[in-house]
Amino acid sequence: MKTNSQTNTCCTAEQPTPTRGVDTLADDSAADAEFAAFAKAVGHPVRVRILRMLARKEARTCSVIVDELPLAQSTVSEHLRILKNAGLVRANEQGLRVSYCIVPSALKRFNALLAAI
Repeated sequence: MKTNSQTNTCCTAEQPTPTRGVDTLADDSAADAEFAAFAKAVGHPVRVRILRMLARKEARTCSVIVDELPLAQSTVSEHLRILKNAGLVRANEQGLRVSYCIVPSALKRFNALLAAI
């Protein structure tokens, strides 16, 4: 049974992410690099599963995610690091616990970049 301390709220309200219009993305090498970074981050089935898990709850700690995956804690931490570096996931450190949550604006940006292809 999971306690509230394992599914506590994550991060503070996200900061607005500057976005450009989709129509300006067609020949934009910066947009191509941004899309490639997102695609690389979600290019592993475990990272997609972690995103789905985070979407079902507001926040999760690494230990909760580890409990639901057949992977070592260090492997899950590495997948979370990759998602965080891509900007798709945000972490909130609360003492020794770190809660993770999705960054909705990053997913919207990824969707816009994908739609522009």
